[in-house]
Amino acid sequence: MTSATERSPELEEALGPGSPIVVFDRVTLAFDDKVVLRDISFTLIKGHTKIFLGASGSGKSTILKLILGLLRPDAGLIWVNGERIDRMPEAGLMSVRADLGMVFQEGALFDSLTVAENVGYKLLEEGMPEHQVWARVDEVLGFIGLGEFADRMPSELSGGQRRRVAIARAMSYKPRILLYDEATTGLDPITADTVDDEIIKLRDLEEISSIVVTHQLRDAFRIATREAVRVGDEIQIRMASETKAEEAEFIMLKDGGIHFEGTAAELRVSTDPYIRSFLS
Repeated sequence: MTSATERSPELEEALGPGSPIVVFDRVTLAFDDKVVLRDISFTLIKGHTKIFLGASGSGKSTILKLILGLLRPDAGLIWVNGERIDRMPEAGLMSVRADLGMVFQEGALFDSLTVAENVGYKLLEEGMPEHQVWARVDEVLGFIGLGEFADRMPSELSGGQRRRVAIARAMSYKPRILLYDEATTGLDPITADTVDDEIIKLRDLEEISSIVVTHQLRDAFRIATREAVRVGDEIQIRMASETKAEEAEFIMLKDGGIHFEGTAAELRVSTDPYIRSFLS
């Protein structure tokens, strides 16, 4: 077990100059006798992406709950934006969560509010002047290409549009980290591409750090191997350069531990039987 004063060499290096925005250092968590995560260590750099893969129940979504402070590890250290959160009181966690955006599989929009009201909800709750709220709402809806839908109700949107509105709501207060929990599950491939492209745009154009939990391999590889660039007034999604693609790393969980960590290219050529079975 790592104490508050004992840091692993990996953590010492991670907390130096140019430190990551999320650090897990030998994190372990069990529910009764079932070990969900065992000795998990990874770092997330600003503007980069971590994509978590694994079978159902492998602990992917548990990672997100630990980052949000909704669960506390039994052992190990967790740092978010330079703050150690694994033993942080709830009052402190509220401040940390203010810099985290969360996008759920269902979108979790308020059915009784318009698209614009959904996106601006948290800003209004926090007391931001209304003219500033609606200016920010217009900005983020324009960014994701849904400006014309501002006055519509969620029931009037497609599944993909609802997910994109959920992303707009998560980015409205300018968090430095966005967490995606199965954001494309249940969507057809073409619609899923539109959601993936928003994740890519936010990472590459807004420098938002991303943690993506998914079992959709097609979407995982798209996010890892594409990049967003501005060409004049347009935003284009194109194949990423080799260097850019290395900024997205996969972590595959198995039996509570990290079975694989590496780039899309490394994952594709792995000869590990479990990985080959998973990819097929």
